[in-house]
Amino acid sequence: MKDLMARRIAHIIAVLMLAYACSLAVAAENTSQPTDFIDLAATMLRDGHSDRALLALQSVDLEDEKTDLGRFYTLQGLAYMNLNDFVAAKDNLQSAVKNGQLDNVIYVYLAQVHYALKEYKNTIQAIAKSGEHAKTAPLITLKVQAYWQMKDTDAAIDTLNEGQRLFPLNFSFLRRKVFYFVQLELYQEAAKLGREYLKLSQAAVEDYVAIGNALRLSKEYQEALSILEIARLQFYGNETIAKLLAHTYLDQGKLNSAAFILEQAALLNSDLLPEAAEVYRRAGRFHKALTLNEGVRDQKVKFKQRLSILLALKQYERAANMESSLYRTGLLEDEHIRYALAYALFSSARFAEADKHLDHLRDAELFRRGVELRRLMALCKTEPWQCAT
Repeated sequence: MKDLMARRIAHIIAVLMLAYACSLAVAAENTSQPTDFIDLAATMLRDGHSDRALLALQSVDLEDEKTDLGRFYTLQGLAYMNLNDFVAAKDNLQSAVKNGQLDNVIYVYLAQVHYALKEYKNTIQAIAKSGEHAKTAPLITLKVQAYWQMKDTDAAIDTLNEGQRLFPLNFSFLRRKVFYFVQLELYQEAAKLGREYLKLSQAAVEDYVAIGNALRLSKEYQEALSILEIARLQFYGNETIAKLLAHTYLDQGKLNSAAFILEQAALLNSDLLPEAAEVYRRAGRFHKALTLNEGVRDQKVKFKQRLSILLALKQYERAANMESSLYRTGLLEDEHIRYALAYALFSSARFAEADKHLDHLRDAELFRRGVELRRLMALCKTEPWQCAT
């Protein structure tokens, strides 16, 4: 959103700078040598050579009473702006004003420079002095953003409302308001405005994400699902949409729907396979989870998940046989994994092996469970019929 605003502001600034540079390039036909260098600098700026413009301006005699200092400092300020030296740009533009620059466009440049320097109050003051330019959509947007950065949210929203009133067909103000309400955690209001925005505009994927998430957070699940399902069809393959849609289903306890969405998304990004398998596991579809687990590339994630699935399936022998894989990947450093392996070994009647792993438990709760497991193993040794499966 900030990048979009910056591009729009930069566009209008570039147009104004070009127009101003062109006007300076053709001004004052019968002038002295210093003015010729100023005109040369204006031509350089018009052609996009800001560094050369600064070199030309170095040859201007500032002591010559015929030198137009307002034009000189304006051009020098614009050159520094183009080179992203905003401190030097501000100094020169302010000097232009002090030396008789009367064109209000100078305050447009100053507003942009102040904003780049995070001088937000000065940004707003410069916009107020820019005359008719203050009522243009880009400067209204810059004013909104300055208020927002100052955390004056009421003024930012009021300025957005002014922008909507002046430019009813410019939906960027409505869009920005939706994003602001989301950041303010006013989810119901954001959802209401979001639905309006989606009906009126050519929405981008991030718009659907922001609005769908606002609806989700305000527990308007059906509205969220409606918007996100449309977005999923329109932006097929977008991972963010898929994950947000899946989590909206999870919020409602619809595990199978969530797992299916993630499984489909994993066809394009295999990194989503562990999450899809985990949701299937939580849904009790263990064989499906095990199938997806086969495709997981991260070995640690894969074996940790596989162990939990095999235990859920009560396939203890297969789980116990994972010992070498768990050791090789360093997973046995996790005491929870070590206890799970010990339990699989116990359930496979491999008591001696299970007992060795129980020796490594230090966590209080796991140690307590290990003691109980040892008690059961002792019982199985003395009364094996009680452990028969």
